[in-house]
Amino acid sequence: MTAPTRDSAGRSLGELAALLKAGKLPPVHLWNPTHCGDSWMRIARDGTWFHEGSPIGRKELVRLFSTILRREPDGSYVLVTPYEKLDIIVEDAPFIAIEATTEGEGHDRRLIFRTNVDDLVEAGPEHPLRIETAADGTPRPYVHVRAGLEALVNRPVFYELADLALAEAASPPGLWSGGVFFPFMPA
Repeated sequence: MTAPTRDSAGRSLGELAALLKAGKLPPVHLWNPTHCGDSWMRIARDGTWFHEGSPIGRKELVRLFSTILRREPDGSYVLVTPYEKLDIIVEDAPFIAIEATTEGEGHDRRLIFRTNVDDLVEAGPEHPLRIETAADGTPRPYVHVRAGLEALVNRPVFYELADLALAEAASPPGLWSGGVFFPFMPA
């Protein structure tokens, strides 16, 4: 019997699942303040957060801002508190999935992604994994994080997942997680 898979911090899949359940975020969906203008912030395609053109270097500050990020019904993004709402530019997806921890095979597989802001997301019915095709023909995989916010799965993680999918030889190629099959061919 092999040892359970662990993430880069040494946590088992069970420990990651417990962290997922314990995750508490501000109730941004309940806050509806008046729109106050522009935050002068931008999230670049590579996941770097900028303020007034300069990268935000403090990971803790980026993490804090990420917890008050919300996607509006019109597809725009805002930073929201109980008292103000400010626009923020998101060039692609607001987050990057930088690590995937997997356990099991086939239908019993579980995939938990860690984002660049340390959110943990288990792919499944509520957190689908989808693949788009970029203009240059390359795959662009995304996983739903929360409330319309997605993470672009970075290339090294996607290659790891593609290797697993090829080893399982499903047709079409893809992986199961949380009882859902996610094909790797764009729809």
